[in-house]
Amino acid sequence: MSSRGWEWCLAVELLLLPLLLLATNTQDHLTCEVIVVSGSNVSLQIFKSLPDNYKQLTWFYTIHQKIVEWDSGKSKYFDSKFKGRVMLDPQSGALNIYNVQKEDSSTYLMRVSNATGKEQEWKILLEVLDPVPTPAIKIEKTEETNNICHLKLSCVIPDRSVNCTWYGDSGPFSVACQNSVLELRVPEPQKYSKFYTCKVSNPVSSKNDTVYFTPPCTLARSSGVDWIASWLVVMVPTSLGLLLT
Repeated sequence: MSSRGWEWCLAVELLLLPLLLLATNTQDHLTCEVIVVSGSNVSLQIFKSLPDNYKQLTWFYTIHQKIVEWDSGKSKYFDSKFKGRVMLDPQSGALNIYNVQKEDSSTYLMRVSNATGKEQEWKILLEVLDPVPTPAIKIEKTEETNNICHLKLSCVIPDRSVNCTWYGDSGPFSVACQNSVLELRVPEPQKYSKFYTCKVSNPVSSKNDTVYFTPPCTLARSSGVDWIASWLVVMVPTSLGLLLT
């Protein structure tokens, strides 16, 4: 591939939301893999600036579906699902896509022709992921026998394709989050944890839920709406009382 000095591979989310970029250089083209969160805006870009002698530029969603074509100083947008939410930058050749959705995931192809009619192609693989759902910890078992705590917690996750990790006072547990279940037998008081957190994540987002314990096995509280509501029930009357005094 010629002119390697000005060729690059860039995919930038316009709203600075989470993004993962992997670039690989091959003999014929520069390929990028981009992972973004749904609902964000993304710019797919191969060059810092296009060469002066380029004559025509075309972006494809699939090899048969054109998105936009620039020729003789004019941009033509084709009838596709992107119409109304894409914009071509003719200076850099960047394809700006707004409000990306999971179904926009595909390999995008940019084809450039120079004044002599010679064509070159580059590809960018775009993967759009939804934010992870909020998990909920379910207490399956809390049992104390001879000062030994037998604890079984499960992390209820609507989407099983996400990654799952359990955390305690001292950090992540070495046990894998198999089937989203954490089962522990804690024989020594110094190993008791005051909280257990289930964190779910994918490359673009993460969320967690936490339960708190009074060692060894007494549930203190859990994070979430129920705890916040209880806090407000206590605080609001107190605040009103202070205003009336």
